[in-house]
Amino acid sequence: MQHHYPDRDPDGFVGVRYWPPPAHLRSYFGSVYLFTANRPTYHDATRADIPQLRFMLSATGYYQFYDGRTATTPEICMVGATTGATDFYLTGPTRVFGISLMPLGWAALGCDDACDRGDMIYDVEAIHGTQFRVMLDTLSGEVDPDAAAAKIWAFLDTQLRPVPAEVRNIVAVISAWLEHSSSPQIEDLTTASNLSARQIARYAKRLYGAPPKLLARKYRALKCAGQIVLDKKGWQDLCDEGTFYDQPHFIREIKRFIGLTPHQLMHNPTEVVQQTVKRRALTGLVDELNRIS
Repeated sequence: MQHHYPDRDPDGFVGVRYWPPPAHLRSYFGSVYLFTANRPTYHDATRADIPQLRFMLSATGYYQFYDGRTATTPEICMVGATTGATDFYLTGPTRVFGISLMPLGWAALGCDDACDRGDMIYDVEAIHGTQFRVMLDTLSGEVDPDAAAAKIWAFLDTQLRPVPAEVRNIVAVISAWLEHSSSPQIEDLTTASNLSARQIARYAKRLYGAPPKLLARKYRALKCAGQIVLDKKGWQDLCDEGTFYDQPHFIREIKRFIGLTPHQLMHNPTEVVQQTVKRRALTGLVDELNRIS
């Protein structure tokens, strides 16, 4: 079943459509999404995110990452896990199919350690093979978005490699750790996993692109963003619940990981931030928070 969320712009200039994965792919991927922007140029930001595989059917553009580096996007690009909000700039009417990669999906596609690809993009065809170019050509010739999404799922199904049981187990432990506390503690993670802090950090960087402490900060901010947008919660309540030091600390963390201040998020979110934060806020589960990007 595909989900269509109305555009903010009444003329339909910017839109996002989502197709959830088949049941057997849910542990590997979030949704397929189609982003369109019928404008000569477009600039927006995405929150700190999990990796994104994107097929640029039209438009050109570049990304500016949290640390200020910029990179031009190839036609088939992988955006690695990001540790801060990322700006993107597009030229020309835009049509992009994207897929969110869960940690198991990142591993099953044979990607490098996520920390080595974090806050950067790379050319998927050059790294993973010409079959991705064939897929881009297929999508470019498909006029029915529903059919295109079905073809993406069928294609990705053929690209997955077996994932070792120990990797599956540690992903389950880390996800549960992130989900069940507003301010997760490293000691709880080592206890749940029966691994040392060093071992846990190695897995977290390999699969999630960041060490546990940074992951905890990232997901704390994402959860707070949903509460700001949907529940209209003020900074004091969120500081108390999320163990922020004070209001300036709370503002800095939301700005870093979401790209807007809490005030902007509540009163004037951008098109992309509004649509994606509201979708993620439908559930508190960490895996579900990752499904829409």
